[in-house]
Amino acid sequence: MKLSDFDFTLPEDLIALRPAVPRTAAKLLVARGDTISDLTVAELAAQFNPGDRLVLNDTKVIPARLSGLRHRGEATARIEVTLLQPTADGAWMALIKPLRKLHEGEDIVFTSRLSATLIGRDGDQAKLRFNLTGDDFDAALAEAGQMPLPPYIAARRAADAQDLQDYQTIWADRPGAVAAPTASLHFDAAVMAALAARGVTLTRVTLHVGAGTFLPVKVDDIAQHKMHAEWGEVTATAAAEIAATKAAGGRVIPVGTTALRLLETAARDTGAIAPWVGETDIFITPGFNFRVADGLVTNFHLPKSTLMMLVSGLMGADRIRAIYDHAIAQRYRFFSYGDASLLLPKG
Repeated sequence: MKLSDFDFTLPEDLIALRPAVPRTAAKLLVARGDTISDLTVAELAAQFNPGDRLVLNDTKVIPARLSGLRHRGEATARIEVTLLQPTADGAWMALIKPLRKLHEGEDIVFTSRLSATLIGRDGDQAKLRFNLTGDDFDAALAEAGQMPLPPYIAARRAADAQDLQDYQTIWADRPGAVAAPTASLHFDAAVMAALAARGVTLTRVTLHVGAGTFLPVKVDDIAQHKMHAEWGEVTATAAAEIAATKAAGGRVIPVGTTALRLLETAARDTGAIAPWVGETDIFITPGFNFRVADGLVTNFHLPKSTLMMLVSGLMGADRIRAIYDHAIAQRYRFFSYGDASLLLPKG
């Protein structure tokens, strides 16, 4: 398939710069097979059956954008850093602007507590080692860093204190993401209570969302696109819960494309969900054989993005085109802080 097959025209004023307040006031498009309903997130729980299971990504977004100074004798230079992912040896891969102003072995000073040393390069990425680790690093990063808002928001406004709350799920637990699993941002205590009352069960998995999620597809033949890799884990407990739901005839519905990609990765080897840990670069496009996911809660995605390809794989390309045409006509808000959809290919 061609990249142009996943293109559409989106009015710029439909790109959400802030979330709905409260979170559950966001619109919810429910696509059941060939039907579409226009609801709100407050009505989400009623769309599920008792015995269904939602799978939640419990990654926690770190304040990954840092601004610091490089000192070289009397000269100083302002250095902007966006953390990408930790490495096995305790360092961090990062994007640095301007990278040409930093030599290996030089330090970037962010605050009186936090600094980092450039210890290597890999193409346009840099490898940094911070002066702190563990809880001390987390505390200093929280003090110095800003939330890494997506490019289409950051180009229109700067991150602020409100984003520390808005760009984090209520069940965020394991730090490591530099982008939020944004479908999960719609959930609050009221929705969680309604799900429990409905008899819907919950399972947590972890996929640390990387900045690569925002990288554009640059090839016309999508089969030639190489996905970024992200670290994830499906524990033995999570796999057992999901398998039990499937065996009992319940539906397994990931909240967000990150949770879906992780579940389908964990089922690739055997065709059934199994414990799994590692880096996944799974690329889901039309024709993909879904082994675990029976539906998906997700936001509305960018034209020509891998996530548009994923939802097209789940629902069918023609069906997704009709769903997005409806969403635009009904003025749904798009992208990370936008409205939600519940996609159920079998109704």
